[in-house]
Amino acid sequence: MNTELLGIVATYLLTLVIAIPLGKYLAKVFAGEKVWTDFLKPIESAIYKLSGINPKEEMNWKQHMKALLTINLVWLVYGFFVLMYQDKLPLNPDGNPGMTPDLSFNTIISFVVNCNLQHYSGESGVTYLTQHFVMMFLQFVSAATGLAAAVVFFKAFRDKTSTKLGNFWEFFVKSITRLLLPLSLVMATILAFNGSPTSYEAKDQFISVQGDTVNVSRGPAAAFIAIKHLGTNGGGWFGANSTHPLENPNYITNTVELVAQVIIPIAMVIAFGIFIRRKRLAWMIFGVMTIGMLLLLIPTVSSELGGNPAIAKMGISQATGAMEGKEVRFGPAITGYWSTVTTIISTGSVNGMHDSTMPLTGVWQLLGMMINSFYGGCGVGVLNYFIYLIIAVFISGLMVGRTPEFLGHKVEAREVKIAALITLLSPFLILAGTAIASYVFTNHGEAAWAVQPKNWLNNPGFHGFSEMLYEMTSSNANNGSGFEGLGDNNVFWNVASGFVLFLGRFLPIIGPVAIAGLLGSKKYIPESAGTLKTDTLTFSLMTFAVIIVLNALSYFPALALGPLAEYFTMLK
Repeated sequence: MNTELLGIVATYLLTLVIAIPLGKYLAKVFAGEKVWTDFLKPIESAIYKLSGINPKEEMNWKQHMKALLTINLVWLVYGFFVLMYQDKLPLNPDGNPGMTPDLSFNTIISFVVNCNLQHYSGESGVTYLTQHFVMMFLQFVSAATGLAAAVVFFKAFRDKTSTKLGNFWEFFVKSITRLLLPLSLVMATILAFNGSPTSYEAKDQFISVQGDTVNVSRGPAAAFIAIKHLGTNGGGWFGANSTHPLENPNYITNTVELVAQVIIPIAMVIAFGIFIRRKRLAWMIFGVMTIGMLLLLIPTVSSELGGNPAIAKMGISQATGAMEGKEVRFGPAITGYWSTVTTIISTGSVNGMHDSTMPLTGVWQLLGMMINSFYGGCGVGVLNYFIYLIIAVFISGLMVGRTPEFLGHKVEAREVKIAALITLLSPFLILAGTAIASYVFTNHGEAAWAVQPKNWLNNPGFHGFSEMLYEMTSSNANNGSGFEGLGDNNVFWNVASGFVLFLGRFLPIIGPVAIAGLLGSKKYIPESAGTLKTDTLTFSLMTFAVIIVLNALSYFPALALGPLAEYFTMLK
């Protein structure tokens, strides 16, 4: 056990060793300062010239959002039709069929919004062409979209007053050329040398020890797996995701994949402080996020190492902890760490089955996605945290009887209304979506939705409710992991989660960027003795309290009906 816990500590420390200098590097890249990767400028210039882009053309926040939404719509339409007709396109050595319209609808939205919720199995549901030229392409550009939006937010607070927030396309291209692509090349090389396949050949065949003929899917997986983690995407080349021995061959690749999915979210927090010249504020934000992560991680690891109390009552030893759904190669402790970071960061990849974890672990996994701001996804983690920060500024301002201010800009009614709407959006999508799913599950609901299969929920009790709650929560958080006892490849789940995916991605990006753009355009007010300081320990604790209270009020009843009820039932 001590060795397993040391593995968690060592993995997190290695993450910090890489993330902190990476954050300093990113601050310089996006500020246009000289960095060692400037040799890539000719390539970037060629991209701008070919695309007809003037990277020096300044945009306001509305123009940034227009560019972001327009290009994402183009990718959505392109991918939708390619997925439906993939069986008629090349690079399909295994003869996989095209997707149905509802599955294509769900899949393309999922990958465009950086979620990678998969209602199909990678080996049989898509072809090598769509894996690379739709899925992997979108894993790069969706991550770059989030990073570019975050840099727009950074720009709003760099100068005292400004409506000129740089160029979206410059931030977008640099996110790929200076960050995602170089790191992906390094990581893919490590994975390839440790056993992840990289060929375009069809399934391999061998005879097992029992004499059975086994077909093993392969393909150029290493590059896909690299960007799935670095871009906090999470979609698996194989249906079993990173529990698959070819997607995650050994403890070295397990550590590499864990580190990869955390370094950019942490680096962006560090970059924020350096970029706006407020390092102390960034460290305070990082501190709140890290405390939140530990409060989810510690009980998760404890729960998994403690084993299943129902099995313990039968007198069966669980010396290695709760092993159901876990990979023997890794064990329950590092699986608990993975399940924590993958749910707080919106990666959604798994190295063990979340559906088989202990009920209390399910609570922490759900809370990590519901809060969605402890590090968070590429770029969007900072944006999500900013909404909580604005709410905390507003409440603190009311408590001291002053107009709330953030970094020298008055936070007024318009900004607070936007923050309130974004704060209410997630509970509405998650709880309303789960309520509709619960209704459809009833006999009356099935009659109303004639196309709904009757066997899509195999656990009708508390755990079944948790599975539905998890699916909606994962969709809203752009996470993509799932309680896989749920049969989700049907019209209801494909359409319902598709809409939650879309709204849960773009509105929480538009809201923070709009607030930042509005604040950045206001007259700068120099700090005085009465100014509410947002880079102090006291204010950080206030922000943390706001996060806890808002999410407890929003989600505790649903958690009580699902994983908490299951936990107490199991104890009884």
